[in-house]
Amino acid sequence: MTVPATPPTTRRWWVLLALCLSVLLVSVDNTIVNVALPTLGRELSASTSDLQWVVDGYTLAFAALLLLGGALGDRFGRRRVLETGLVLFAATSLLAATADTTAQLVVGRVAMGVSAAAIYPATLALLVSTFTDRRERATAIGIWSAVTGLSVAIGPVSGGLLLEHFAWGSVFLVNLPLAAVAVVAGRVLLTESADPRPRRFDLIGAAASIAGIGLLVSTTIEAPGRGWSSAATVGGYLAAAAALAFFVRWELRREAPMLDVRLFTDRRVSVGSGAIALAFFSLFGFIFLITQYFQAVRGYDTLTAGLATLPFALVIAPVSPLAILAMRAVGTKLVVAAGLLTMAAGFVVAAGSTLESAYWGRIVVSMVLMAAGLGLVTGPATEAVMGALRAAEAGAGSAVNDTVREVGGTLGVAVVGSVLSTVYGPAVVDGLTGAGAPAGAAASAADSVFAGLAVAGSLPGEAARAVQQSFLDGVSAGSWVCAAVSAAGALVVLALLPAQHRVADPALQLSPA
Repeated sequence: MTVPATPPTTRRWWVLLALCLSVLLVSVDNTIVNVALPTLGRELSASTSDLQWVVDGYTLAFAALLLLGGALGDRFGRRRVLETGLVLFAATSLLAATADTTAQLVVGRVAMGVSAAAIYPATLALLVSTFTDRRERATAIGIWSAVTGLSVAIGPVSGGLLLEHFAWGSVFLVNLPLAAVAVVAGRVLLTESADPRPRRFDLIGAAASIAGIGLLVSTTIEAPGRGWSSAATVGGYLAAAAALAFFVRWELRREAPMLDVRLFTDRRVSVGSGAIALAFFSLFGFIFLITQYFQAVRGYDTLTAGLATLPFALVIAPVSPLAILAMRAVGTKLVVAAGLLTMAAGFVVAAGSTLESAYWGRIVVSMVLMAAGLGLVTGPATEAVMGALRAAEAGAGSAVNDTVREVGGTLGVAVVGSVLSTVYGPAVVDGLTGAGAPAGAAASAADSVFAGLAVAGSLPGEAARAVQQSFLDGVSAGSWVCAAVSAAGALVVLALLPAQHRVADPALQLSPA
């Protein structure tokens, strides 16, 4: 199998549309289920821990298997792996939608994550093999990145609309017709591509990567509940580090590795990937805060809360392609650093919010800045990573890009969620105890802001306001963490990321730079 010839210009952009549909399908499932959690809790009698795994089971399988998904596409054909993933995604979505228990739903979500890991890296790899001209490829990557960012808002909005009219299973059943359209579009438009010199399958490397990333993500998910310094958490991180160290050593010793880890000596790969990870660390951490804020502090229903996130979509859609134009004018370094600093500014604005802050004021301004910053980061940083690779490495390289995105987002939710709990818990206990709540009831309120509001509902006076203020204090602390991470990332980018793009594979540069 060989890298295909470049399709005609018009056809290339139709190919991009088909790939973006597949990207949107799996990206939206990162967020669409969030608005259904209260309903799932009631109808399946699910605990907070159960609901966490409904969300994180998808993320865990997705992140852990991305490298394997990219390698399978390189070896067996990216279109073939993409189509297989789409069919399995539809089947596992049906499994999740028809679950009768929380355990069945979690199994379905994990299976969906496995399928998504086959889809996501194949889309970027097929994009790279389709758009061989550097300028066209950069524009296509900007659009691809915009679709990923759009999912942040599309998920909650579509989930809210579905739950307004249908049962909770509809948030999964909607995947079936979309997957069918994506499969048909792929069959008509996509041309097969793969590594022209397929290597022996690296079973040991695949197992080590799955173990390392899986342990890292699962330990991070459980860390807030177990405690960051607990033996289970420390042991989990040590085991993850050992597995990843073994993976690196194993890949360095192989003549034909699943992932050539020497790529990370290229600062376009290492710093570009790091910028993506930090951007999604901050974004997903904040999204975890803001979705609760809209419902608990502002009192929005699920649909209104989803619609309130639309500024993300309205801003990131135009900014992502413009970021590619800016990259051509001033270089990758300045655009990515400016994006991270713009995100940091958005988090600083959010950190200053009060209970009286207007939505059409500080809240919207903060989201606009975050979305604009994300749009400036993702396209140019992704182009820096992919431009450093040979065409035959497109699948594994896109899997690296996608893995750091997912792992960064998962770490963001866990770390920022832990900061929120650390600030909110003691504050809400003191506030409710002062308002007359029994010690046991006040302690139970520390589990979540919704538990706090339930306790406050039986108390006179300003008890509910005390709960909301405690939660807002946690949101502010979490926002400062996101701001610090984004600003630190900008400094690293300015210090280490090459100023201009450089193409590693001459075969990919068919027009003047």
